[in-house]
Amino acid sequence: MDSRTFRDAMGRFATGVTVVTTQVDDETHGMTANAFMSVSLDPKLVTISIDHSAKMYNQIKQSQQFAVSILSDEQMDVSMHFAGQKDNPAAVEFDFVSGIPVIRDALTAVVCNVIEFYEVGDHTLFIGEVLEIKLTDGNPLAFFGGKYGSYQLYKW
Repeated sequence: MDSRTFRDAMGRFATGVTVVTTQVDDETHGMTANAFMSVSLDPKLVTISIDHSAKMYNQIKQSQQFAVSILSDEQMDVSMHFAGQKDNPAAVEFDFVSGIPVIRDALTAVVCNVIEFYEVGDHTLFIGEVLEIKLTDGNPLAFFGGKYGSYQLYKW
């Protein structure tokens, strides 16, 4: 199979949208990502997958910390900014949790120290030990088939 077929197949898995952030030399860096998952409850661990060619790869290796902000359905412009699809720095506001930048008003911000990393193919899996979590109410921004959408939470 070619790379496009593989990418299209993986795009059929609906995901939430996150922005991964870190800080190096008092400068905030971020990238949009959907390769994020929880790994363990005890200890509390998450993982992110970063392409070796992404600027964020070296920044996380240097800082040894990262935050994952899970975006709300009102933050598509923030996602597009960090994905390089739309230059809109005015859409981005940061808060700091445990000294790490997070996206203001994100549904969740998960702040981590890197405890392990594994090079796998053209990506590295960074395992983060969760230091702190910040929660906000709202609906998630979704991504499916290369397009943004929303998922409304219904009470049954």
